Formats: sequence, structure tokens, C-alpha cells
Amino acid sequence: MKVILLKDVKGLGKKGEVANASDGYARNYLFPRNLAQEATQGNIKQLNQKKAAERKKKLQETEKAQKLASELKGKEVKIFTKCGDNGRLFGAITSKDISSALKKQYKIDVDKKKVVTDTIKQLGTYDVEVKIYPEISTKIKVAILSK
Repeated sequence: MKVILLKDVKGLGKKGEVANASDGYARNYLFPRNLAQEATQGNIKQLNQKKAAERKKKLQETEKAQKLASELKGKEVKIFTKCGDNGRLFGAITSKDISSALKKQYKIDVDKKKVVTDTIKQLGTYDVEVKIYPEISTKIKVAILSK
């Protein structure tokens, strides 16, 4: 019997796949536990529509991420902070500080979790990577200046 898997089933397949299962296994185990549904014409059509919608959504998100990456590319963020005599900062500059500076200076909202950097503890200019979407990232310059 052909079934559409609603969840991952060990030894049978992953969610959303059409798989062959014995009649008894499907009726007595998969259907009662809502792990699968029978692969009728209507159910297969519905599954294909769902997959097409997911692909379209993912494509839109990728385009949006690429647009944001092109906006960010080559930008320089200036952060003013207090520092000691030898250029060592009081405290540190974190990804949260960089994210809020981007929002303040360029009105570009980037989540702090997407800014990849170690804590910055010295004055200077640093290259910081911003991972916008899986496999889409860009570099920005962060200038740490004293007040």
C-alpha cells in the first residue's frame, strides 16, 4: 500500500515522502499513530501543492536575503566608546552593539545572532561577517573609535 508519511518513520522514510508499506503495518501502526495517510490522488495533489508553496516561500526568503546582503556589502559601522590609555576598551563590543549600530546608522535591521564576531576589546577597524541566510553572508567593516 502506498502511504504519504506525515512524520519521519525509521526504516520507511522522511516526512512528506511517498513510501510503500505493507497493508497491515499501514492500517495497524502508521494510520492510528498519525504517522502516515493513504496515498490517494487527492492527498498526493495536496502534498505537491504544499511542496510547491514551500519552494516558493524559500525562494522569496533567499531573494530577500540576497538583497539585504547587497545593501550591507561594503558598509562601515562606526561605534564610539570609552577606552583606556593604551586603546583597550572599558568593556567590550559585542554582536548586539554592532546590530544596534547598523540599525541606528543605516536603518537596516539585522538580528544580533546573525552577526558573527568575537568580543572586540581594542580600538581599531575590524572585518565582521553577517550571516543573513544559510549560505548567504557578507562582510562589513566595524570601526571602533574613542569618545
